[in-house]
Amino acid sequence: MADSPLARIIDGKAIAKLVREEVAVSAKRFAEQHGRSPGLEVVLVGEDPASVVYTRNKEKAALEASVRGKLHRLAADISEAELLATIRRLNEDDSVDGILVQLPLPKHIRAEAVLDAVDPAKDVDGFHPVNAGLLSSGRPHLVPCTPQGCMRLLKEAHTLLDGARAVVVGRSNIVGKPMAALLLAANATVTIAHSRTRDLAAVCREADVLIAAVGRANMLTGDFVREGAVVIDVGINRTADGKLCGDVDFESARQKASAITPVPGGVGPMTIACLLENTLTAAVRRVGATR
Repeated sequence: MADSPLARIIDGKAIAKLVREEVAVSAKRFAEQHGRSPGLEVVLVGEDPASVVYTRNKEKAALEASVRGKLHRLAADISEAELLATIRRLNEDDSVDGILVQLPLPKHIRAEAVLDAVDPAKDVDGFHPVNAGLLSSGRPHLVPCTPQGCMRLLKEAHTLLDGARAVVVGRSNIVGKPMAALLLAANATVTIAHSRTRDLAAVCREADVLIAAVGRANMLTGDFVREGAVVIDVGINRTADGKLCGDVDFESARQKASAITPVPGGVGPMTIACLLENTLTAAVRRVGATR
C-alpha cells in the first residue's frame, strides 16, 4: 500500500499579505471620504520583551496598510486608575477607531477591569463581554483576531465547513470559545475539547477540521489526526533548544492531514492582519459608511 501524500501547507504569510492589501485599499478609500485614516491605538504597559516586539510589529503593519497606528508606552508601575483614565481618553477621542491593550498586564492591574473599560465599538481585540455575547448569540460585531484569522485560513484552503465535524482543543475566551462559535455559525458540528477531556486522541480523530489551541508544545501528534483532516495549529511554544513550535507535532500530523498550518508562518501572521481588518471595520461602522 502506497504512503499517503503529505498534507498541503496552508501559507499564513501569503494569506495575511492578501488581507493586509485588502485593508490598505479600503483604508485609502476611507481616508479619501472622511479626511482621515482609520486609527488604531495600542496600549503597552511595561517592558515585557515579547509584548514590545508584538506592539512594534502591529504599529509597522498598521502603517503599511494605511491605518494610522499609535503606540502608548506606559510605565510598569502605573496604577490601575491611571491606566483606566488612559482608556477613557481613547474612548472619548473621535479620531480613535480601535483600542488594543497588550497583554499580559503587570500583576497589580486587573486585566478584566481594563478590557471591560474599552468601548465595545472600539474593541478591535473582540474581548469585551458585549462583543463576546454578540458572537455567542450569532450576531458578531468585532470578533477576536486569531479565530477570525483561522476562519480566513480555512476559507482560503477551500475547507467545506457546512456539516463538517470540527474539534477545537482549548477553551479560552481568546481563542477556543470564539473559534467554536464561528465554526458553529458556519454550520459545522462542533466539539470543544481540552486537556481534561477523556481519551482526547479519540475525540480529535473524529474531526474533519481540527483546531489546536491548548498551549502545550507538540501535544497533538499524528495519532490525534483523522486521515484527510484539515489541521489549524494556533499554538506558539518554544522547545528546550529555543525553537518555535505549535501545539501539533507537525511532521507526524502532516502524514495524516490533507492540509495543515505551520508554526511559525501559519496562524500568527493572520492575527495582526485581522487586527487591521477589525480596525477598518470599526472605523466604517462608527461613521456609518460602507467599505
